[in-house]
Amino acid sequence: MDLERMRALLAALQEARYAGVRSVSYDGKTIAYGSDAELAAAISDLETRIVTVTSGTPRRRRWGTVAAKGL
Repeated sequence: MDLERMRALLAALQEARYAGVRSVSYDGKTIAYGSDAELAAAISDLETRIVTVTSGTPRRRRWGTVAAKGL
């Protein structure tokens, strides 16, 4: 899939999510998502693919653990 097509699909997915709709029609096809989490995962996947195509490397996430005694 080329970059422009991915950006157009990302825009369609974001518009659907912000409108509260879980189905998206694109290029004559309709995709229905079962939950907002599935739609969010599709958006995240497309964002990662776009970053990979434009920069050549996927973005990295850092995870850490924080603990406190709660005093």
